[in-house]
Amino acid sequence: MNKLEYFTPNDIPKEIQIYEAKVKQLGVGKSGKVGILDLELQKDSTGKTVVTRQFSQVPLQFQRVLYPENSLPEMAYLYVMSPSGGILQGDRYRIDVLLKNKAIAHMTTQGATSIYSMNTNFASQIVNITVDENCYLEYIPDQIIPHKNSRYYQKVNLNVHNNSTLIYSEILTSGRVAMGESFEYDICYLRTHCKNQDKKIRFIENEKIEPKKQRLGNFGILGKYSIVGTVYILTRKEDVIELENTIIKNIRNTDIVSVGMSILPDESGIVIRILGNKTDSIFDVVFKTLEITRKKILGASFTKIRKN
Repeated sequence: MNKLEYFTPNDIPKEIQIYEAKVKQLGVGKSGKVGILDLELQKDSTGKTVVTRQFSQVPLQFQRVLYPENSLPEMAYLYVMSPSGGILQGDRYRIDVLLKNKAIAHMTTQGATSIYSMNTNFASQIVNITVDENCYLEYIPDQIIPHKNSRYYQKVNLNVHNNSTLIYSEILTSGRVAMGESFEYDICYLRTHCKNQDKKIRFIENEKIEPKKQRLGNFGILGKYSIVGTVYILTRKEDVIELENTIIKNIRNTDIVSVGMSILPDESGIVIRILGNKTDSIFDVVFKTLEITRKKILGASFTKIRKN
């Protein structure tokens, strides 16, 4: 697949394909509609993680690498940015990230990902993350905010070596609540596929929400909550049980959030699901999980990083 190919022909779900239509403004594939970010990170001769390959195409770009952690001065912090402020109809984004040679990094976004209102077509993003042996990556983007009548499809391909660690999170909100919009989007379809270095499947998960077709308040869907967060921890098999026990001791259900977790097949990692009504409350659980995992795997502390 080259940089201008977003998905294989059979990869778009039928629930998304039905919105395929001509965009009267800038069409699919036109300049400014295809965002690309391609990064490779490695440790240099001093032990610091640096970017060894980069390619970006607006509306995707990244800020200069920072090293803000006193406990991990060699850890690279990267911020993905978009000058458009959100994703529009017909937009096609692709992010490729490769860590090798014992690299350690933290990636996040400049702010929330807004999916703007649409009257035709849909928006999509593919994220390919490869974490080679003995590498460590935290990929913690801000929340997704689907606007009224928006359609969004995202596929995340995680390729994580059995002897490496990746913490990946997603938070999906109900919409622009302050503007009186809650669950007024058409569809948000999130797919996450994970394999190891031998292409063996570690897990596959699909999350599809169609508010206009589902009763989201029913038991077993979202119930009384409006925001759903997910954290995937892929790490060495021998660390999984102890790590899960530590997380269970430190993260519990409250009146604000409901948390559930389980061990992935073959004890290859942990998945944590968080339900709540405030984004900050969801992030508190995500950051606590990250803090515990980083301490266990790297023996270092985590400091919540300001973005303003």
